[in-house]
Amino acid sequence: MGLKFNNNKTIIEDLLKKDNHDADHTYQTVDYQDYILDPNNNKIKSKNLGEKFAYINSYFLDYLKEYHIPTSFLKLENKTHLKYIKYDKFPFSIRILNIIDKRTSKIFNKKENENLLLPVFELHYGNGKDSLISESHLITFDLCNIEDSKVINRMCSKINAVLKSFFERRNSLLAEVTCYFGKSEDKLFLVDDFTPVSLKVIPLNKNDNYIDPYKFGTSAEIRQYTDHLFNLMST
Repeated sequence: MGLKFNNNKTIIEDLLKKDNHDADHTYQTVDYQDYILDPNNNKIKSKNLGEKFAYINSYFLDYLKEYHIPTSFLKLENKTHLKYIKYDKFPFSIRILNIIDKRTSKIFNKKENENLLLPVFELHYGNGKDSLISESHLITFDLCNIEDSKVINRMCSKINAVLKSFFERRNSLLAEVTCYFGKSEDKLFLVDDFTPVSLKVIPLNKNDNYIDPYKFGTSAEIRQYTDHLFNLMST
C-alpha cells in the first residue's frame, strides 16, 4: 500500500523544497488545523491532522499542475501552511460525483453507491444540507459570470478525469471530490480542496480495515482514512 505517513520523508521534503516564486503577485497562506467538522459542526480532533491535510492538499495541487490545470498553489510553506498566489475565492463549490449518493438515489430511484457513466457536477453555496444551487443562481446573484462558469466546468471535467485515473491505478475508486475556485488578475485557479473531508476514495477490494469516508465518527477513523490517502500518494 505504500509508506506510512511518519516514515515518508521523501514526499514531505520534496514538497517543502518547492517554491514557484512569482514577483508579480502578492501571496496568502492557508493553515490547516488538527480537526474536521462533522455534519453537526462538532470538531473531530486528531493529533497532526492539520499537517497531514496540508501534505495531501499540496501533493494533489502540484500533481494537477502537471496536467496543465491552473492552481494558485505555490509551495508548502511549513508543516501546516500552504502558500498561494493571492486570489478572490468564489463563494460556491463544485461537488463532483462518480457514484450515486443517498440523495440522488432517492430522487431517481437508483441503487446507492452505483457507479455513474458520467460524473454529476453539483453546485453548492455553503456547507449545509440545503446548500444545492443551480447555475442560474450563480448568474442571477452575481456569484460568477457565464464565461467563468463554463471554464470552471471544463476544469472540473479535467480534474475528475485526472484524479479518477490516479486512483484507478491504485486499485481505488474516486467516489467524490469537492473543488473550490478563485480568481486573480482575471485568471481562474483551482484553490481547494483535497482534504479527506472533500476527497472520498473507496478501495475496489474492501477488507475488514475499510473506513467508509462518508461515515467518519471518531478521531481514530478520520486518522486511519487520512493515513490511507497519504499512503496512496506513495504508491
